[in-house]
Amino acid sequence: MSLEIIEVTKRFGETTAVDRLTLTVPEGKMFGLLGANGAGKTTTFRMILGLLLPTEGVIRWQGETIDHSKSHLIGYLPEERGLYPKLKVQEQLLYLGRLRGMKKADLLLEMNRWLERFHIRDYANKRVEELSKGNQQKIQFIAAVLHRPKLLILDEPFSGLDPVNVELLKEAVLDLKQNGTTIVFSSHRMEHVEELCEHVCILRRGQAVVSGALRELKRSFGRKNLLIHGEGELEELEHFPGVLRCKRTAEGMRLQIANEETAQAIFTHIAGRAAVRLFALEEPSLNEIFIEKAGAAYE
Repeated sequence: MSLEIIEVTKRFGETTAVDRLTLTVPEGKMFGLLGANGAGKTTTFRMILGLLLPTEGVIRWQGETIDHSKSHLIGYLPEERGLYPKLKVQEQLLYLGRLRGMKKADLLLEMNRWLERFHIRDYANKRVEELSKGNQQKIQFIAAVLHRPKLLILDEPFSGLDPVNVELLKEAVLDLKQNGTTIVFSSHRMEHVEELCEHVCILRRGQAVVSGALRELKRSFGRKNLLIHGEGELEELEHFPGVLRCKRTAEGMRLQIANEETAQAIFTHIAGRAAVRLFALEEPSLNEIFIEKAGAAYE
């Protein structure tokens, strides 16, 4: 079973925030929902949670329409933080866990396990406002997963975290997925999405402009990257037939090319003209696909 979004539209007066969106999020997988600001991601999340009702269409989890009776099955880490600053960490988590129907003994066990894992056990009796932004983010994450949800929605989960804590949180997210949690993940950091997600959807003005398995999307993009490290006459490659984009790097050139035949022609052309240390053909990055497909949203 899975999360199904079927022909969903959401209008606010004359404004259409989500427009005939259809998606299937496979159970136990991690799905990246991407888009520029205002593309409709947060509205989609709120409809999945049942906080907003679709104007048209249906959203189902495991074959059934989502309503408040299923809220204990869902965890949500919003982009806007929602902790109570005056409450102590332990009081906060106990309160939120009880709202999810957890028994106190189970709650304490689960809470202490997460605090220990995130190296913040000593902060249990500190007020949230006394914590750094990064540690507040950890508490927010714990609040979203404390009740062991079957479906987890993460909106910019790594915001405010330093690189060490980003890796800590990534490991936790991957462990949740390994244990069967279905995760819908949104971030403006494409490298995080690329590392974590098997499937992605890119929204533009409320519509899905790209959707599918990330590996297949990269293969079907129709463009590749050619990385060349070396010295010699590399600048001339900017005007070489089949080169779509050219960028100088500290060690040479990075080219976006039309196909593999272009790479072969470039290799033949520079042989003997330049001292090449690296000549590598790469799949397009998710960042390039995002700019190509969602970039019009910024125009």
